[in-house]
Amino acid sequence: MSGSETKPREYHAARWNEPVIMDLSYPGRRGLVFPEAEPGIRESVGSGEDLVPAALRRKTPPKLPEMTEPDVLRHYLHLSQETLGMIGVSLFGTCTMKHNAPINEAVMARPQVADVHPYQPEDTVQGTLELIHGFNNILCELSGMDQFVFQAGGGANAAFTNCCVTRAYHASRGELEQRNEIITTIQAHPCNAATAAAAGFKVITLMVEEDGYPSLEALKAAVSDRTAALMTNNPDDMGVYNPHIKEWVRVVKEAGGLCFYDHANFNGVMGKIRARELGFDACMFMLHKTFGAPKGGGGPAVGAYGCTEELARFLPTPVVTFDGSDYHVDADRPDSCGKIREFWGNIPQVLKSYSWSRMMGGDGIAEGSDISVLANNYMDHELSKIRGLEKSHPDKPGWRMEMTRWGMGKLKEDTGVSVLDVQNRMTDFGMDAFWLSHEPWVVPEPFTPEAGEMYSKEDLDTWVAVIRQISDEAYSNPEIVTTAPHNQAIHKLKGEALEDPDRWAMTWRAYQRKNRNSADAAE
Repeated sequence: MSGSETKPREYHAARWNEPVIMDLSYPGRRGLVFPEAEPGIRESVGSGEDLVPAALRRKTPPKLPEMTEPDVLRHYLHLSQETLGMIGVSLFGTCTMKHNAPINEAVMARPQVADVHPYQPEDTVQGTLELIHGFNNILCELSGMDQFVFQAGGGANAAFTNCCVTRAYHASRGELEQRNEIITTIQAHPCNAATAAAAGFKVITLMVEEDGYPSLEALKAAVSDRTAALMTNNPDDMGVYNPHIKEWVRVVKEAGGLCFYDHANFNGVMGKIRARELGFDACMFMLHKTFGAPKGGGGPAVGAYGCTEELARFLPTPVVTFDGSDYHVDADRPDSCGKIREFWGNIPQVLKSYSWSRMMGGDGIAEGSDISVLANNYMDHELSKIRGLEKSHPDKPGWRMEMTRWGMGKLKEDTGVSVLDVQNRMTDFGMDAFWLSHEPWVVPEPFTPEAGEMYSKEDLDTWVAVIRQISDEAYSNPEIVTTAPHNQAIHKLKGEALEDPDRWAMTWRAYQRKNRNSADAAE
């Protein structure tokens, strides 16, 4: 079956109207009853209360839900059935969504990982340190850099790490006061500009021009003896690769600035280019995207930050080192910019990424980038046939990389259906809603699918078929789109409550208090 003949599958989410877990609680119910401690243990350890200082003891028991194990399992099963979240074909866009191997989750739950503490003596965590150091070597090979740290809690945190290293570098040369500007582009991820500002730099943003990237002349006009660094990603989220990037780096470095490569869009070039060989001083990889580790809710993210030997002395501490026989946690680095977050970073994500890299191997990583670019351009071909869709920079020749910025501005102009309406309607077909774009919207009503290397042609055809049907609906019966979703557990939300602090509650206690106040007001 050709892509144009593929039809969306029928779908309807389960609807349980599931209460919050506190409303399912009944006094006295238990899922697990702990046995009494044996007499010998009691005599040796004493009372458990004696181990907690009196000032820290609760005066009343915590209000925890009291439920049996089957009740809890049923509750979370119902919640999972009511939640679409990342279980369909998720071409999220600007974030490479990959299969997260369950075996990695099983390994991370083992006590050799889950029960390790970063303050343990080095000789008790040699295995963990060996894997961290091994993954450091893998990233050094992929980037050409000399040292990586994994402390940063995500891409923005890694960009901030770069700003801190940049400050430390220029301060060591007595130039920090003078070099107070960082250059970025409108299509670089906003964290580059935001973290530069947070670190005390002035931000110069270059605009995209007709080729899909800022011109070299615009860069030269921005560079001066005040330039501290260039922070950019390449390719950008429109799928456009700047072919003049080596010249960009040369211009900035000749002026005395540093160059940082935001590798959030590494998937289409992995195994093909190395940041160091393009002249960059530092780069960052998203482990929770490119390297097959889970991504979710801003929690288990890691921005692996690497740099040249010249900058390595400024890295956050600690750095894992190897002396030929043993691995060490090196915190004695007097020129360090300081800690970016606590301890070593999110090490389970590092180990999952190490596993992914070893399983892929060098040849597999290079092939993965080929498939990613092929899949994206196949989707571009199919999406170009759909009414109301427009590709960013449609006159720019050549293939795009692993993602392409598309727009639904014409669809909205013709039908009144917005890209947000399309997001809602997608979920009626069991598809995860796509991501739009970073702000500001350079393309009207944007969306940015990214296939990556894991989805099959049939998956991509199904995803495109959903967009095709929604476009047809928008032109024939727009109300079915603007009032979506219809097949989800919860239909279209009224967003007013989300903006009213008197109505939303982040805790059970606040929920009870606000509902009690509402009931009192009603009386």
